[in-house]
Amino acid sequence: MNRDADERAAMAGLWLEAEPAVRAYVFAAVQNFQDAEDVVQQTALTAARRFDEFDAKRPFVAWALWLAKSRIIDHYRARGRQRAVFSETLLDGIAEALVERHPPRVSAHAVALERCLEKLPPKSRRLLDMRYADDASMETIAVAIGSTAGAVRVMLFRIRNLLAECVRGELATDDRP
Repeated sequence: MNRDADERAAMAGLWLEAEPAVRAYVFAAVQNFQDAEDVVQQTALTAARRFDEFDAKRPFVAWALWLAKSRIIDHYRARGRQRAVFSETLLDGIAEALVERHPPRVSAHAVALERCLEKLPPKSRRLLDMRYADDASMETIAVAIGSTAGAVRVMLFRIRNLLAECVRGELATDDRP
């Protein structure tokens, strides 16, 4: 994958994790269901457009809630209500509670996959990097390693199977007391 695709994938994963908290926050502040849905969608669009501003050292959910607060304020301003149903102080308190309830998580699957990737031989890691990090086609990879596209497909199939088996093993090991 290229850098933009990596960023989109990261953004999507972070948004999926934060979305329930953002939804709860918005629905607590916006009474009309359709308006609340619109605010959630506006928050998602804002997060996507401004993702390059996100500081990865901080929790994504806190940043997404901050964006949601701005969209809620915009919502009420657009409707001619300078004063929202809830005060900004109350909205901040709700956001803090939601951040505490939704700490960032690293899935056991992701940890197991990382361990398994480290166990791969350098040639296998290089093939995976070319295919998935660089988004190279089978033909491009074949030319780079002096092989055929069909052989590359088979090698990647085998590597993915090895990784899947390794991940299952790692997860089974982690489940043991």
